Amino acid sequence: MSQPPFQPPPLPPQPPQQPPQPPQAPQSSYNPYSQPGPPQQPPQQQLPQQQPAFGPPPVPGQPPMQPMQHATPYPAAPFGQGQSGTGNAGNAFGAILLGFVVSFVISLVYVGINLATYKEQSTTVSNALYLLHALLNGAAVGALAGTVGRGSNGARVGAAIIAVLGTFFGYTNTVVSLFLKDGSLMPLRYMLEDNPLYPAKAWWDTQGGGVDWFSLLGLPLAAAAAWGLAYLIGNKGRTA
Repeated sequence: MSQPPFQPPPLPPQPPQQPPQPPQAPQSSYNPYSQPGPPQQPPQQQLPQQQPAFGPPPVPGQPPMQPMQHATPYPAAPFGQGQSGTGNAGNAFGAILLGFVVSFVISLVYVGINLATYKEQSTTVSNALYLLHALLNGAAVGALAGTVGRGSNGARVGAAIIAVLGTFFGYTNTVVSLFLKDGSLMPLRYMLEDNPLYPAKAWWDTQGGGVDWFSLLGLPLAAAAAWGLAYLIGNKGRTA
């Protein structure tokens, strides 16, 4: 019998091959519920740093300097405001001082007129001249108080008081001047020894022993003129 031809030995059995699976994205964390991961952002492209418009170039490792910003200026006050406390403020002391000087000068003029005309004066002329002096004294002092003191109440009150004192002492100084009209001090000396208050008594007392109402009327007239003009001129100066 002939032998069969030589045959190679059988190959060992191979394990079953699995079908190829699609590649899966690597998971960075545990995701038990199979939720979609966050969208991937493309890498940002770094821009070169720009040098500031002002100032020296930045030092490596330090943030660039920012340009200085000008501070916002305070809003200016409207025209006519903010200066009323200084420009329109009155000077009460200066008004009283000037009013005293003017009242003294007017009283001297009144005394001089009486010394020059006392022999020709009648009672009516004397009373009219006295009231005119009171009115003029108050008007002059009040005008100064309103111009210099503006709306100051102290200047108004001071003007009224000075006008009253100027009216009173204008009359009493006339009486004293009549004792000195001859240039001798003896009549003034006798008056001071016997009755030093004679000028004041002659102001409010008549020769018949009654009250001289014209003399008393001169005081409120002077005060009203001083207060009224100081008020009118002072308010006009504040509103101007």
